[in-house]
Amino acid sequence: MPQTPHDGAKVTSRSLRLARLDRTHPHAFELVPDADTRAALADELDLSALRKLRLTGALHPEGRADWRLEATLGATVVQPCGITLEPVTTRIDRPVARRYIEAFQQQDLPAEQEMPEDDSLEPLPDTLHLDSVLIEELALSIPAFPRAEGAEMGDVGATPPGAEPIRDEDTKPFAGLRDALKGDD
Repeated sequence: MPQTPHDGAKVTSRSLRLARLDRTHPHAFELVPDADTRAALADELDLSALRKLRLTGALHPEGRADWRLEATLGATVVQPCGITLEPVTTRIDRPVARRYIEAFQQQDLPAEQEMPEDDSLEPLPDTLHLDSVLIEELALSIPAFPRAEGAEMGDVGATPPGAEPIRDEDTKPFAGLRDALKGDD
């Protein structure tokens, strides 16, 4: 990411004391963990490998004390297929947006209530740890059930010896009604 005087400053630390940052311009950053760090993260996240990992973006001042983080997460992860256990390689490229708000109000929502529309809002921390942002976004981006090409779940049945297996059609509440109506034709 080339820098011009209007682009702001390049962040050199992975932990930023927000109250000490210059609020007159954005602060660009780029995190590219080394091979040892990627291997440790792969182990922590139960990945077979973490081939590439990068978080690139900028921290923008907003208002009197708030900050907006805009970044892009790029990663190449290898996981075992959830069906065949063959290695599955997934490329992740996704935008990251967070807003750190001084006047953030944590709401205790009832279990039945919907989450607020803007899920990028977070309380303003004293220190922003960019490594933590990278790890959290990576963990949220990893496929929960990776599948190798052509891998499909087969039919699974568990019945006691001598019993007739239950079919999907048997569990549908109106299956008998449909069969009865067919007989009236």
